[in-house]
Order: sequence, then C-alpha cells, then structure tokens
Amino acid sequence: MALLRADRQSCSKRGTVPRIGIFWMVPGPERDVLVTDSVPLAEAEPYGDCLTHPRGHYEMWDRWRRAGTAWLRVKGLPTAICQTEYEEHPRGRIVYERSADLFVIYADRRLQTAEVMRLIVEAFRLTGEQFVVRSDDHYR
Repeated sequence: MALLRADRQSCSKRGTVPRIGIFWMVPGPERDVLVTDSVPLAEAEPYGDCLTHPRGHYEMWDRWRRAGTAWLRVKGLPTAICQTEYEEHPRGRIVYERSADLFVIYADRRLQTAEVMRLIVEAFRLTGEQFVVRSDDHYR
C-alpha cells in the first residue's frame, strides 16, 4: 500500500516538539493519505490524568467539509473528505498520560501496521518518545 502524509500544520510550524491529536487514513487519488490535526502538549486539554487534543473527529471533519474541495486541494488534503463521513475511514487519536509519562496511540486495528505507525510517529513527532499503541471501541 502506498501512503502519503498530509499535516494540517504549515511547514514553518514543524519542529521536534511532540504533538497530540487526531488522524485518519483517507483514500487519495493515487494513494492513501494520513490526515492529521494536532497541537503541541502546551496546547493540550486536561482530561483526567491525560492531556488530549482540544478538537474531536466530527468537529474537524465538518470544518474541512464546509471549507470545500478547492480549500482542501490548496491545503494538500484529500477531497474525499467532502464526499464521505468522518467515521467511514480508519482513524485514531494520540493522548499523553501524565502519570506514566507516555504517549498513547489509539488506532483502528487496520492502521496498526509498521508502515502506518511509522507515519503516525513521524507526523506527531514521537520519535524518541515513550509510546504504546492500543485499540479502542471508538476506532473499530
């Protein structure tokens, strides 16, 4: 499977600070695309003992759909977003467990391959960080 990554952040914001957020694997015209929305830990919201992304899957998908296909193309995001529902594609979320000093990648089992996990780890800048991959009923 050929894969590509499309980050919502601009190149000027890229760095080495780990991020948390949400993601999907969406079909593109030539290959599947890892679509992400993320924030650095400093912008995360507390949720119990975890730090989590302030936006949900539905909220971001709806925002992108309303922006339209032309906007999606300019941002390098797949236009399939406008023709599908957010839960149609394999998805997941990354949170940070404060007490364990550990990032948790919750992902649809279909995404739990070495190649996809490598893309997710790179996109969220988790290289060198402690993390685990877990399944969750929210993500099939």
